[in-house]
Amino acid sequence: MRRSGIRIMTELIGLVRPLAPVMLAAILFGTVGYLCAIFLTVLAGAGLLMGLGQPVPSFFPDRTSLLFSALAVIAVLRGVLHYLEQQCNHDIAFRLLALIRHQVFEALRRLCPAKLEGKDRGNLISILTSDIELLEVFYAHTISPIAIAVLTSLVMILFIGSFHPLCGALALTGYLTVGAALPLRNGRRGREAGMTYRDRFGEMTSFVLDSLRGLRETLQYGGGERRHHELNCRSDELAGCQERLKKLEGDSGAVTGMCISLFSFGMLFLNLALCERGQMDVSGVVLGSIAMMSSFGPVTALSNLSNNLSQTLACGERVLSVLEETPQVEEVAGESEISFDGAGLHGVTFSYPGSETVLDEVTMGFPAGRIVGIHGRSGSGKSTILKLLMHFWDVGQGSVKISGRDVREVNTGNLREMEAYVTQETVLFHDSIAANIAIGKIGASREEVIAAARKASIHEMIEALPRGYDTPVAELGDSLSGGERQRIGLARAFLHDAPFLLLDEPTSNLDSLNEGVILKALKEEKEDRTVVLVSHRDSTMKIADDVLEMQAGRVS
Repeated sequence: MRRSGIRIMTELIGLVRPLAPVMLAAILFGTVGYLCAIFLTVLAGAGLLMGLGQPVPSFFPDRTSLLFSALAVIAVLRGVLHYLEQQCNHDIAFRLLALIRHQVFEALRRLCPAKLEGKDRGNLISILTSDIELLEVFYAHTISPIAIAVLTSLVMILFIGSFHPLCGALALTGYLTVGAALPLRNGRRGREAGMTYRDRFGEMTSFVLDSLRGLRETLQYGGGERRHHELNCRSDELAGCQERLKKLEGDSGAVTGMCISLFSFGMLFLNLALCERGQMDVSGVVLGSIAMMSSFGPVTALSNLSNNLSQTLACGERVLSVLEETPQVEEVAGESEISFDGAGLHGVTFSYPGSETVLDEVTMGFPAGRIVGIHGRSGSGKSTILKLLMHFWDVGQGSVKISGRDVREVNTGNLREMEAYVTQETVLFHDSIAANIAIGKIGASREEVIAAARKASIHEMIEALPRGYDTPVAELGDSLSGGERQRIGLARAFLHDAPFLLLDEPTSNLDSLNEGVILKALKEEKEDRTVVLVSHRDSTMKIADDVLEMQAGRVS
């Protein structure tokens, strides 16, 4: 369920609490600054009246020299206060954006891997970059302008109302119309269009990301024209969304300008009518009209905000949805630490959300110091068993135990220290080969990295590179073959040196020679660790002490 605009703004404003003093300073500077700008024209009008020999209210300077001095001081103050207001607002905005980015990354860390499986990566990138960046508009140009508009309008209503109560009532009506009614109307009209635009923008990011990653496949199979056509269609759709937003922005700007003109001239005609009836003098007509015409700045800023606020609120909705998303599996903390002494599944039944049963009352054990092979066809539930042992997902029925304790009662940090997990697809970062291997152990020395690489049968290949272990890896590891990436993943696991090693198809991309070397290394280390070896290869199963055959989610 989507939040209302008011709720989104309330939740975003809640993040400002640590910076409340700076926000209050911005509101003070902005209010006084706008009043200085308004009274520049009002004082100029008073000076004109004095030059024509007309009386002015007693709260204005009674001498021309004092009037011009006041004008000079107010003009300087206007510039200084505007700068200070912008400085405070942007200081708040950028500090909060850094805080929000940290919170979003923290939320994504809590949600992964279960909640992020199958997620649209492009949309996540869009949230982390452009969506959070657009919140700067809200924090720097929305919160304090609302408060500034309210305070400035109150002062001006009192000032204009001092000439006649009807003038104050007309000013109140004008400010409410331009600063409240029109922004609410524009916000309702543009909210759906803003959310649609942000969603389409995220989808476009995903499409471009997929296209860049699949360039070789696109060229190989002649899909360039189709891909190009789809890109054009998506671009046209995005441009259409943007055109609708621009049209709404133009319409709202025109209506706002019309209302300002109507209320400004309405004040002039009201003052003239009151003057004809003897209820107002000439100075009231001139100063009241000038004050009204020059005082729409703060509320106009609110009306203009509604043009961009639809997109900003859409971004806020998407960011808040990530922050409030609940993880599929909660991290465990506060339990006593344990050491590894075997693991097992006991009557486990499991299915992914919205899918059929993957595991059906599965029971199997992994005794310490043994290599247990899990063999079976793709889709039989082999990889799912490893994810449950890592506590990436919670079981539907039964239990998964490490050293006799349910994984739901084992501290997540403790569990990660005891387990090393090598997936079918090794993800490499845009860094050196040594740094990619060293992910397996924080602060690992070069000697430890090399020793792990030797066990993974990749040391000679790395040494043959021009820069050896300092050779940079291209984005997503594209500069390496599938087998080389897989062996780097194995090297990470060896470096992690966990007593419980989970391997998901560890030799699927290796030739027979390298497969033999890897299996030999695993066999030699079985005394120091327990290995769960998932594979569909019969040759890989030869080193296993026990082999469990999976078929249709059950142990056959």
